[in-house]
Order: sequence, then structure tokens, then C-alpha cells
Amino acid sequence: MKLKCLFASSKHDSNAFYLSGISVPDPYISIVAGKEKIAVVSCLEYSRVLKYSNYSRVYEIGALTNNISKKENISQLEFNNAFIIKHFFKKYKAQSVLIPRNFPSFLLVQLQDLGIPVCIEMTSIFKEREQKTESELKLIRKANQASAYGLSIAQSALRYSKIKSGYLYLDGSQLTSERLRNMIEIGLMEKGAFAEETIVAGGIQATDPHQIGYGPLRSNELIIVDIFPRLKLYGYHGDMTRTFLKGRANTFQKKLVQCVRMAQKFAISKVKVNVSGQSVHRSVHNYFKAAGYNTEERPESNSFVGFIHSTGHGLGLDVHEPPSIGISKNCLKLNHVITIEPGLYYPEIGGCRIEDVFLVEDHGVKKLSKFNYQWELP
Repeated sequence: MKLKCLFASSKHDSNAFYLSGISVPDPYISIVAGKEKIAVVSCLEYSRVLKYSNYSRVYEIGALTNNISKKENISQLEFNNAFIIKHFFKKYKAQSVLIPRNFPSFLLVQLQDLGIPVCIEMTSIFKEREQKTESELKLIRKANQASAYGLSIAQSALRYSKIKSGYLYLDGSQLTSERLRNMIEIGLMEKGAFAEETIVAGGIQATDPHQIGYGPLRSNELIIVDIFPRLKLYGYHGDMTRTFLKGRANTFQKKLVQCVRMAQKFAISKVKVNVSGQSVHRSVHNYFKAAGYNTEERPESNSFVGFIHSTGHGLGLDVHEPPSIGISKNCLKLNHVITIEPGLYYPEIGGCRIEDVFLVEDHGVKKLSKFNYQWELP
């Protein structure tokens, strides 16, 4: 048997939260031994974790340390967390300890010094996380409702803004990326969701997919709004993107947005159980190429243009988690939750990305997000 081991804060580590179901701010030891789920926490956290977590056994670290130290004749100066893991390794007669790739290096070295065989899981230490349960799907839908609420704030602000000398003004004050982002994130906080680094990027900034955006927003430019909130109580994410334009779109902008929307529909039609994410991604890449939108490097500007990111990714306790809908090989499974988010980026036209969330089913997908596609706001 492999003893699965984490040393992480469940507030900041999705695997620890998935295992525990409770938020603990400081790193602590979690162990899975067969059906047993074990936590070793400080006396500060002991009562709360014992009462509210998913662990089957909870130990207070001070008492356990004293017990192991006396039993193994280890001095307090010599003792470290590796001895606790060794204790459970021996207790459950494990053959090795399986750790995630973000496991602390100092603790790995300490385990190796004690002669404990350690294996590193380079993908997911809890592979069952990939296929979502009904309760998880309910929370992901709720998180996407938060995303949609944020998009409604953005769409309304842009719709009711006024154009003065090519810039946008709302309620008499200039509308900037920062201002609109604050409106979205404060609104989501009141709805029980944290949204950090929400993307509100217009014009040439929108051609850099992860540029969050700054400065005044302008009329007649494509504006990407990408919102990926996390539910405060439950940890699950939503992730939706829309592209807007306040004013009048030109022919090139209209064709670009239309092509991205059609590419998204095309990608959705390709998704079902046992299809590879790589094949979906390649089909979108080929769709864009056939439509005349090439992906290429522009050395003179040290940039890449076209379709320059993956088609999508898994979504759950992490905003990016397996499976990838990109260049890596994988196979889509029943109850995978994925985004489909094709995009095109050209400085001379602007950037466009459209993103929704889907549940993979036997013969297609079920949409878990909902918001309109009205992008041109006169």
C-alpha cells in the first residue's frame, strides 16, 4: 500500500481542501491510508477539525509528538514532521509514501534521510477529483452564476457608459479597467465569491490573453472581460469570458468575433466521452486556419498572434486543473468539467475570447454556465 501524504494548508491547497472539506490556514500533515483519512493539527485547530472536517482520525500534534518521541527515544531537538509520517508508515505497513509534486522539499529530504521510500505523483494525487459528483456540479453551477453576475455588471456599465472624445464615461467619471474590475469584484464579494485578477482588457491590451488591463477604456475597441470567481465557503470556481465593444464595430472586428463564436460552437460539437482533448484543440486550430486566421510569430514585435492558447481546461477547486483541452494527450471522461474558450489576438484588430463551462457526457456536453452573447453595445 502507498501512503498518500500532504503537508499543506487547506486554505491554500486544493488537494488538502478536497480531502478535508475545511479551511485551515497553516500547513499540516494529511495522510490517506486505505480508507482512513488522517490529520495531524495544532491544538489551535484540533477541536474544529475534529468536529467539522472529513477526516476519520484527527491527532493533536503536540500529544502525538510526545508519544512518538518517548516510544522511539527521539530527542525534542532531533524530532521533525518526518517522524510523524514514519509513524503512520509503520503503523499501516505501507510500502512507500506518495506525495504531490508541490510537496515541500525540506520534508521530502527528511523522509529520505529516515529511509522512507517516496514516490512523487506528477499529475493528480487524487485522480477522482477530475470526475465531478452531483454535489460538486451544483457548486460549479453556483460559481458560474457568480461569473455571470460579474459579466452582467460589466455589460451594463459598458452599455450605459457615454462616449466622449473616444473614451468611455460612466456617471460623469472616466471608465477605466481598474474601475470596472473593482465594480465586478466588489459585486461578487457581496454574492459570496472572491474574484481576483479579473481581466478587463481593451484594445491592444486584449491581445495579451493574461493582461488584466489598466487605464481608460476606449470606444470602438474590443474589450475582453474574463471572470473566474471562487466561492468563499465551498472553494469551487466559475470561469466565463465575454468580449464587448462600446460603440460601432468595424468589419474586421465583426468577422473576428463571429469566427471565435463559431469556433466555440464547433469545439463544443466535438466534445464527448473518450474523445481526446488534443483532438478538440487541433480541430479549433484548423478551423481558424481555414477561416484565414493564422497563428504565427512576429519577430519584429517579439509577439505571437492568432490562436495562442489552449482551447480549454478542467475546472473545479482550481481554476486550471486536469484535463487540458490543448496540446497534451489525454482522454475526456464522463463527468469531466471543462471550459471551451477559443480566442484570436491581432494588434491591428484587437483580441476576442469567448468562454463557457461544460460537463462531459456520453454523447456530448451539458452547459453549466449561462450568459448572453450580446457584444456590440451602441
